[in-house]
Amino acid sequence: MTPSSSAPRTPTRRQALASMAGAAVALGATQLPAAAEPVTSRARALARRMTLEQQVGQLFVLEVAGRDAYEITDAAKAVNRARYGVDTPAEVVRKYQPGGVIYFVARSDDNMGDPRQIARLSNGLQEVAAGLPGATPLIISTDQEGGLVFRLPTPPATEQPGHMALGATWSPADAYRSHQIIGSELRACGITANYGPVADVNVNAANPVIGIRSFGAEPGAVAALVRASVEGLHRGGVAATAKHFPGHGDTDTDSHFGLPRITHSRAQLDAIDLPPFRAAIDAGIETIMTAHIVVPSLDPTLVPATMSRPILTGLLREELGFEGLIVTDALDMQGASAEYPPDVAAVTAFGAGADMLVLSPNLPLAYGALLAAVRSGEISAARVEESVVRILSHKIRRGLYQDPGVSENRAVKVVGNAEFLADADAITGRSTTLVKNDGGLLPLAAGRRVLVTGWGVATVANLAAGFTAAGHTASSLETGAVPTQAKIAAAVAAAGDADVVVVSSNILAAGGTEKGVAQVALVNALLATGKPVVGLGVRLPYDIARFPAVPAYVATYGYGLTNLRHGVQVITGELSPGGRLPVAITAAGDPTAVLYPIGHGMGL
Repeated sequence: MTPSSSAPRTPTRRQALASMAGAAVALGATQLPAAAEPVTSRARALARRMTLEQQVGQLFVLEVAGRDAYEITDAAKAVNRARYGVDTPAEVVRKYQPGGVIYFVARSDDNMGDPRQIARLSNGLQEVAAGLPGATPLIISTDQEGGLVFRLPTPPATEQPGHMALGATWSPADAYRSHQIIGSELRACGITANYGPVADVNVNAANPVIGIRSFGAEPGAVAALVRASVEGLHRGGVAATAKHFPGHGDTDTDSHFGLPRITHSRAQLDAIDLPPFRAAIDAGIETIMTAHIVVPSLDPTLVPATMSRPILTGLLREELGFEGLIVTDALDMQGASAEYPPDVAAVTAFGAGADMLVLSPNLPLAYGALLAAVRSGEISAARVEESVVRILSHKIRRGLYQDPGVSENRAVKVVGNAEFLADADAITGRSTTLVKNDGGLLPLAAGRRVLVTGWGVATVANLAAGFTAAGHTASSLETGAVPTQAKIAAAVAAAGDADVVVVSSNILAAGGTEKGVAQVALVNALLATGKPVVGLGVRLPYDIARFPAVPAYVATYGYGLTNLRHGVQVITGELSPGGRLPVAITAAGDPTAVLYPIGHGMGL
């Protein structure tokens, strides 16, 4: 199965896709009405014509380095060579014939540039797949949640408010539209599946990995927004993925770096964590992603959910009745890889009930181990066929056998178009939340001298620019995630020349509660000057619990340019705040003392 690095370039897109169509007809994969030939029957016919090696390849979702299928930088070639023993993304697909690939941006396996380039990469990879025996198209996926987690570069892509900001609108219509835009932009670039929405209910203010990636803390509201988001992505043209099953919302451990334990009882899981996943299934979700979390009430053996047959097969498949694809969270995360070497992780997760294995570290080892497990009888051939049939059924339903290619010119026109930008901007504006406004400090009177300080080099600069554009005299002093005493003293000195101080806070960026005390010390020192202080929570809204004496506080749920611009507009009175908290804010150190309840929000 391993071609030489000098393997010839695949045929042109027209030739390759014509070949794919011909192979599909031969194998019974034409786009016939479901009543005449059920999708599953067609998928089973396709699967049974595959070799075992091809079937095992379909179980993996790979990352490839480079922005083109064939012509890439030497640095990207080195990454592919180290991982797979070949140079280009095209050669990786030829070698392993994977079920899918996943795109990233701004890292060693950088795939994302402008829309035309992304579309060209997608077309190139699909051309390669079309030229292989069986002509099986790829699921091309990415993580485009919106807000904090995105892959399409903005601009030109539409900047989205993010999940918790959408939660603050309490509007399924806004969640639907936001995700319809996401889906439309992804599909225009040839991306067929999105690893979103996040279905976790964030009931733990100390959660370091979910936080604003969640719609909120009220299960019913989260379920409604998950359903709307799934429907919006589907309308936009991509498959949605609900994550992270069975619920990653109540933990203070990041599964990228450790293995969280969820201590919810089964009754709590049913009341808090599972409703959004049930809503997603009811909405026709095609894919659900596992979580690297331990849930003792579901599996007392304390294996991660990704590796747990009681959770994936028993709960998700059999009890909840999910019939779509189960994909793992990235297997290179510490929550999976710390206790499960690459070969063990692949076999164990697949044995637990996963259909597709995402980002298996040391893919040659993982692929070889899974192949060996089937050949030895540890995993039955029937079990492999079961997952392959699901994967191929997904591809048939998505129309990928018919024509997986996209127009590069259309990608340029669709991504970041004026209608999308205007709609997303309006949604973000509706999310901005005024949490506190003692003494009517806001809106600011005209022509104020504003000191902008606190976290984030770009954040502070962009906020200052916003106040200047609004007619105020703004100065800026960024103090970092962990302000030093010297920085705090400099901010206090600068406050002497200001009429009002705006402090950008992002305590989570400090790396933990202990380090967050420096940001709290900054705010308290500024309060001690007697100058009016406006807190601006640019990530999690919970920060005000650490400095409750601040007289005014605005939550933006993100530090994208659009989030920040609307935060400034609320402070200056240009925008009437419409957001309401999707989470409760409790007193620091006392989660029973509610400072601001779910649904709280003020007007001007």
